[in-house]
Formats: sequence, structure tokens, C-alpha cells
Amino acid sequence: MSKKILLATTGSPASFGAARVAFQMAKRYGAEIIVFHVVGLPTKAYSQIVKDVRTGDEVQVDEDYMSWVEDELKNTYAKQIEDADAGKVRFILTTGVPQREILRAARSEDVDLIIMGASSGSADHIDYKGYTGSTLQKVAKSAKCPVMTVHRETAAYRGGFSNILFCTDFSKQAMHAFNYALNMAKECDCDLTLFHALDVGGKVLAQNEIEDRLIEARNRMRGLYAAQAGDFGKIDIEAWEGVPYMEIVKLARERMADLIVMAHHTREISTDDARLGSTVEQVILRASCPVVSVNKPDKVA
Repeated sequence: MSKKILLATTGSPASFGAARVAFQMAKRYGAEIIVFHVVGLPTKAYSQIVKDVRTGDEVQVDEDYMSWVEDELKNTYAKQIEDADAGKVRFILTTGVPQREILRAARSEDVDLIIMGASSGSADHIDYKGYTGSTLQKVAKSAKCPVMTVHRETAAYRGGFSNILFCTDFSKQAMHAFNYALNMAKECDCDLTLFHALDVGGKVLAQNEIEDRLIEARNRMRGLYAAQAGDFGKIDIEAWEGVPYMEIVKLARERMADLIVMAHHTREISTDDARLGSTVEQVILRASCPVVSVNKPDKVA
């Protein structure tokens, strides 16, 4: 279970869902939470003038300004802070390129999980464009720990995890994601569903061939994943055909999943070069629960 969580937030409504999940996880599981905010981008090297990440205005950064921004964040999350263990909530503010500073803080603080919204803009804007924000893309690619994304406030869970959905394409990266999902399920004593979506988009397959492939996928999940679970018996296996992200979202809703866990990308390429996969990206935009992407094995055990 995550004992140290980094909440990367702009303090805008787009990050409210991520904040709710972060504070609820910290309270329920006794984790420390670091509320991390990048105030703005310096306009010139070593300049005290920065471009505010929320308003785009140029502001003079000094001790008073940083104190004012921190107070604003504390007011924004006042209720969550009041409900949390005050000794386990810290605020870190800095200036710089957001993704670079988030990754730097995650490394220096040795966090177990990064939680953030899909973008600093509005959720409606992302849905229309159909892609996640560049900050999330770059953080998810380079983070050594899993990255949890909460796209909208309605996707924030309201209690502990009771049903985790792990989605696989049988890649090497998927094994890292499975290890994280299994450990979470064991820690929380919750149900774990293993799922593979057979991609038939744009293909014409005979029904017998589809059924044979689904049977093969179920057998592979039993051999690759279920066999590693030991005496943990709360595992179910599903395989459907269709467009992968659509089937994942449908199953998550049907099972009332609290969390979806996926590999950051699917192709067998370097984790440092891979872009957030299109399937996990579309799941993030549409899921009614938080989504964790796992790119590296460092923090999954």
C-alpha cells in the first residue's frame, strides 16, 4: 500500500477529483500526503517573474507571494485537511516546468504514488480534444512509481477499494501492472478482476475464431497471473471482444470497480521512450473511477 502520496495539483476545479482521492487514501490507509504545486514558469533564467500556471499572468515571486499561494491551497482543501491527520499533510511549492518539478519531487521524497488530474484545464476540454494533458503524459512516462489519474470529480471513490480491475495485453509492462494490482488487492482484501479485451476493431473474424481466442486469453491469464496469486482467492477472469478501451470502461461500470490498473503502454519498447498508450489514455478520459498506469517496476512490490 502507498505510504507516501504526492498530490500534484494546480488548485483548479480540474484537480478536485484527484485531491479527493488522495486525501481519502491518505486518511483510510494512514499514508503521508504531499500537496505539490508548481506556481509558475520563470520568464527568464533566475528571474523572480513567473508566468502563473493557472491564469497565465506574470507575477513577482517572493516569500509573501508563495505564502499567499500556500494559504489559497489550504483554503481550497480545508475540509480534506480538517478530516486528515494534520501531521501527515505537507505542502511543497516551487517554480519551474511542471512535469520536471513533479518528477524531481517524487524522486527526492521517494513517494510510492503520484496522483494527478488528466489536465490542468477543464474536463470538457479534454473530452472534446480526446487526449490527456502533456504534463500527465511526461510524468507517466518517466515516473518510477505508479501514477494515478482522476479525470473528473465524479470518478473519485468514496471509501476503500473493494474491486480492482486489472487490464492486460500480455506485454512485459502488463506484468508490472499486475504486480501492483495484486499487492493492492491483498493489502485491501478486495476483489481482483483480470481482464483482456480482444481487439476486433476493423477486423472480420469468424465467431469460432473469436471464441477460440477468448478461451486462449483466459487460459493465459490463469497461467501468467492467477498462478502467482498464491492463496489469494478473490480473483475473477474475464475476456471480451471489442474495442479495448470501450470494453474496459463497460466492465468497470458493470463490476462497479473502484480502481483500474493498466500498463503505461503496450508495445515492447523502452519505458523511457514510450508515450502513454492510446487505450489507457482513452480509459482515463472515460472511466468512472481512478486509473493507475504503471511504467516501471520500481514501486510495484
